[in-house]
Amino acid sequence: MTLIRYNPWKELNAIQRLFEETRVPFERDFVKVPAAELTQTDDAVYLKLELPGMDAKDLDIQVTENAVSISGERKSETKTEEKGTTQTEFHYGKFQRVIPLPLLVQNTNVTAEYKDGILNLTLPKKEEEKNKVVKVNLEQPAA
Repeated sequence: MTLIRYNPWKELNAIQRLFEETRVPFERDFVKVPAAELTQTDDAVYLKLELPGMDAKDLDIQVTENAVSISGERKSETKTEEKGTTQTEFHYGKFQRVIPLPLLVQNTNVTAEYKDGILNLTLPKKEEEKNKVVKVNLEQPAA
């Protein structure tokens, strides 16, 4: 007899695929939030957000010492056509996302760059966060 470990994530993935395959009618009103990537170095936290097709003027970014809030609206481009139909998987409408930060940052010194639909935020760490880790040297007693 073979022992198989139970993996609850496998069932959740199956449910997600079911929704993706059936394309539930109410989905067109659902707006997805931007995907995020968080990287940390000794001096700063780097946040990268994926915002394809957005103009910088349509984004509102607010940074506190422990979180980044981003909101915006992707407006639908309506076209009038005499013949044919359009099927779209694009998501339009308002969105908002709050991303908690793993440590405190200097929210007054944040820099941002927006290029090709990717928003890069550089969030410098507070001085007390930089000094949190201290290396301890162990000395061997003289024999």
